Amino acid sequence: MLESLLSYGIWVGIVLIIVGFIGLIKGADWLVDGASAIAKRFGISDLVIGLTVVAFGTSMPEFVVNMISVANGSTDLAITNILGSNIINTFVILGLTAAIYPIATQKRSRDFDVPMSILAGGLVFAFIMLRPLVLGKPEGIDYLGGIVLLIIFIYFLYNTFRHAKDHPDEAGVEEVNVKSISPMKSIILIIVGLLGLVIGGELIVKSAVNIATRLGVSEAIIGLTIVALGTSLPELATSVIAAYKHNADIAVGNVFGSNIFNVFFVLGTSAIINPLPAYAGIELDASMAALGGVITWLVIKGNRERKVTRWGGVILLVVYAGYLTYRLLMV
Repeated sequence: MLESLLSYGIWVGIVLIIVGFIGLIKGADWLVDGASAIAKRFGISDLVIGLTVVAFGTSMPEFVVNMISVANGSTDLAITNILGSNIINTFVILGLTAAIYPIATQKRSRDFDVPMSILAGGLVFAFIMLRPLVLGKPEGIDYLGGIVLLIIFIYFLYNTFRHAKDHPDEAGVEEVNVKSISPMKSIILIIVGLLGLVIGGELIVKSAVNIATRLGVSEAIIGLTIVALGTSLPELATSVIAAYKHNADIAVGNVFGSNIFNVFFVLGTSAIINPLPAYAGIELDASMAALGGVITWLVIKGNRERKVTRWGGVILLVVYAGYLTYRLLMV
């Protein structure tokens, strides 16, 4: 059925991608609402729900797209979905948010989340470059690299929970408003949410591959642009609205927390399931994923208020525009 629809052309593929994004976003929302309500009934605190159910839920679109990509052998799409999402999170979402209104930062974000995000991009670059030198194998990320990423992710979770317990006022997560939902409705929301995620992910992956084939471009370019932007749209909308209301203090923690989840959890899991070979331009993309954190850290440390200033936001946007232009010219 899906293959027959895709045979009608690129515009049908674009429509299916849009439908897929709607399924991903709404599916993640329903899954989080249902799971949060059940967790609340078991007496789990709002803080723990925010650090687990909500945090994992916001990364579910990237996770599902990656799982379907590796299952279908579209490994370029799996890597670029993550690197592209992290690049857009930092350069576009954080840059645009700060350009609208300067973003205050928490000490936790400055001293832990931002450096961890830099480490994430740096490790991807290191794994790619060291694999042929150390193992004599082609560039890429194999299951050993995936295991390392997941171990670091476990450390990140442990550190986050410990910090949240010792400093609940600096937990670094959004205030969680768990809806009061009956157990039966919660289960239905979880099931429908999972279906929305799976169906949406399937539509996105197969449509993206089809469009790339028809346009004669690589899956990597589609992953870095259309897919990465689509999975980041909820964060973009939320951050811009918060900046417009002068209430974007949580933005830095959210952006870099998402980046950490994407690389250490989603990419790590993907590499264990199916080794991810390198593609043309991956060194640049991994470097950009790390550079976003470096620029943000320098901007924050460069002013007494420890904010991501308006000019800092403009710098991020200008750097991204230059990178995207160069990246597209590489095709």
